[in-house]
Amino acid sequence: MPKMKTKKAAAKRFKITATGKLKHGVAGKRHRLISHNSKYIRQNRGTSVGAKADESRVKKYLPYGL
Repeated sequence: MPKMKTKKAAAKRFKITATGKLKHGVAGKRHRLISHNSKYIRQNRGTSVGAKADESRVKKYLPYGL
């Protein structure tokens, strides 16, 4: 049986935490930040944990974890 391939696009965007949750960067932080207020920019700093509904789909893209 051949090895399963990791979807490289998902590997660049997601990490799996030690408890098995999905960690990802927050959207809307690249450009046009002048139209966002400082609370939005501050709260979306760093990474966040993904939704439970999306976990199963993304974990299929990452068969060996990361």
